[in-house]
Amino acid sequence: MKMQWALIAGLVFALLTGIFAVINVDSVQVNLLFNTVRVPLILLILGCTLIGGIIVGSYGIYRQYRLQRENKRLHLRVAELEASAASATTPVSYDNMDSTRSTEPEHDHQLHNDSIQTQQKGNNTGTL
Repeated sequence: MKMQWALIAGLVFALLTGIFAVINVDSVQVNLLFNTVRVPLILLILGCTLIGGIIVGSYGIYRQYRLQRENKRLHLRVAELEASAASATTPVSYDNMDSTRSTEPEHDHQLHNDSIQTQQKGNNTGTL
């Protein structure tokens, strides 16, 4: 959607520039430091607009190239860090995980049985 708005804005700018250039068709004197020439104003306006577009487009291409290069460098860095993190950590044994999990439910079951026995004896845990 953002690209569509940029295209529409560019077309409106080109239309306004074209209208402005067509209205100003008189010849003007342009000083080029080493020579003075007479040029129709329409050519001067369109030429300056074209040169400005080329400059802005060139900067955009350069910026995009630089960002892509930095993005590639950062992806390589992330891959290096992930590889070093994977080699630095020791793999967890599933046997150890199963043994710790098997004791936890027994402990929870024992606590549940203790609380049932306490309630059966008539001790309310909510009162003093």
